[in-house]
Amino acid sequence: MTVEVGYALVSAAFLAGVVFAAVAGPAFLFDLPGLLSALLPKVGLALAPIVFVVRVVSVLVDFRRAAQPSQPGRTSPDS
Repeated sequence: MTVEVGYALVSAAFLAGVVFAAVAGPAFLFDLPGLLSALLPKVGLALAPIVFVVRVVSVLVDFRRAAQPSQPGRTSPDS
């Protein structure tokens, strides 16, 4: 596993957890009406995997677009 893939997976898992906690957290912390209390965790469970996939793809695509040196192993005079 490369560093980029590891970073993409770890940061995506963290972000998905934060999104789930932000959406579903009020249902667990407060005494909300029945429908809202049941709906918020389901919305959180629906959003978390979407955020996970979007984050992994965006990190890996950004890494792939990064400028690669024209001559690997050599430095340019202005570096």
